[in-house]
Amino acid sequence: MPDRETLGSDASFDAVIRGVDGTTAESSDISRIDRWWGRMLSTHVRQRIWSWGGPAFVTLLAAVLRLWNIGNPHMLVFDETFYVKDAWSQWNNGYSTTWPDNADEQFASGHTDIFGTVGSYVVHPPFAKWLIGAGMAVFGADSSIGWRISTALVGVLAVLLVTLIARQLFQSKLLGVIAGGLLAIDGHAIVMSRVALLDSYVMFFALCGFACVLLDRRWHERRLASALAARAASGRPLTWGPAIWARPWVIAAGVFFGLCTATKWSGLYFLAAFGLYLVVVDALARRRAGVPFWASAAILKQGPATFLLLVPVALVVYVVSWTGWFVTDGGYDRQFAATEGNAWTGAFSWVPLAVQSLVTYHQSMYEFHVGLSTPHPYQSNPWSWLLMLRPVAMWYEGVPEGTGGCTGDRVSDITSIANPLIWWAGAAAAVYLVVRLVLKRDWTIGLVLMGFVGGYLPWLLYTERTVFQFYSIAFEPYLILALTLVIGLVLGKPGDPPDRRKSGILTVGVFGTFCLLLTAFWYPLWTATPVPTWFVGLHYWLQSWI
Repeated sequence: MPDRETLGSDASFDAVIRGVDGTTAESSDISRIDRWWGRMLSTHVRQRIWSWGGPAFVTLLAAVLRLWNIGNPHMLVFDETFYVKDAWSQWNNGYSTTWPDNADEQFASGHTDIFGTVGSYVVHPPFAKWLIGAGMAVFGADSSIGWRISTALVGVLAVLLVTLIARQLFQSKLLGVIAGGLLAIDGHAIVMSRVALLDSYVMFFALCGFACVLLDRRWHERRLASALAARAASGRPLTWGPAIWARPWVIAAGVFFGLCTATKWSGLYFLAAFGLYLVVVDALARRRAGVPFWASAAILKQGPATFLLLVPVALVVYVVSWTGWFVTDGGYDRQFAATEGNAWTGAFSWVPLAVQSLVTYHQSMYEFHVGLSTPHPYQSNPWSWLLMLRPVAMWYEGVPEGTGGCTGDRVSDITSIANPLIWWAGAAAAVYLVVRLVLKRDWTIGLVLMGFVGGYLPWLLYTERTVFQFYSIAFEPYLILALTLVIGLVLGKPGDPPDRRKSGILTVGVFGTFCLLLTAFWYPLWTATPVPTWFVGLHYWLQSWI
């Protein structure tokens, strides 16, 4: 892991100013900005304010950008037509049910209880739809705020979580605030927090699991070292070393990856990626500790223990998310196995009929997903996602003259185009980190890149499927962390030559300023704010964005 100073940490600033022996460093060795920052954090009160005020500020900024006018438009946007209505019928019936034809207009006009009782064929698990339904239960199903509030809150919490993760990962409060700030102002994250789709929930629960894996790393290292020391003190050979079962953060990760999978099956990729990561990390820890058979111990001894702490927990959470389907009778395929001739026979005939029916339903869902190739004007090849070549226009409508004081030719638009500077810089940073990992073998970089392994790489196997750029919200936090790590390298450390330090701070400052300006420029098109058509045209930098 890069040391704190390398990443521009404020935590090590006092040590750099005073020197390790308590003497004061020469002022010529410290940049003027660092001296000013040192004075700003010269008391414990100010340090505490900075410690909590920074995360609070970026979280508040995220809340304002996501919650302002969130009820606009009061129409079901893009795939909200599926998830909002499914969520409301599920909230009332325990399972998603069918709706009459042309239900969107009736639903938006306040006729929200026109759903039936016949189970609807839905192809995603139910957990996130319970959360969307909870928002409607609080604000009313006739409120477009109610449709979207749960997704918006998840988006805000993701900003706070990224801030805290970056602080822990890079051991820098400053870089934590930078990471949270970048996610707070990015348009893709803003749009995905303002529409009631499932993908922001995938992102959030995977990020929670990522945080647990990060916290487990130090927990595991301490307990492994203690166990090995005790074994050495007793004269027993290290051989394979012990299996560490007391790993609560791994259990917590299993819970969150289970919730992620209970939102969309793509959560399985995160479970697999970080499960493999835990095994590799254990192997490397044993090798550093001098365990002779470190590789076989990680795979054959600790590996099964880690598996049992992680995977069954995720499976239980996933199955529990289907409780509404289990305890009612009308869900789609709920009575399949109970129908004559459909029940299993032979060795598995003892399996409860409800479970048999759920397995059959899942087989159907799997066939749907692998065979999904219906053309869509905004589908995109996953290879293009890092370049952001085909973002999704989720809403576009002309605004009649006189509506809300509007005059002239104006339109209302919601497009999932990210802040171009943040996205492209983050993509470049991710590619750079791949190279740096080969050269430096830094665990911090490896952990960040595992987010791409779980959230992006699997989609490259499905280039023929109908998929969309907005799926990339699942790995956007790791793109932001990659960019933040590179920003830390650009900033340098307080002990660097003043000219080097000044140029690093200036570069990051200019970059941040342009990011903010672009967010202001794009924000109307992320929030369905009526604007002139010529203004919309200024934002189509690439022909493929239209």
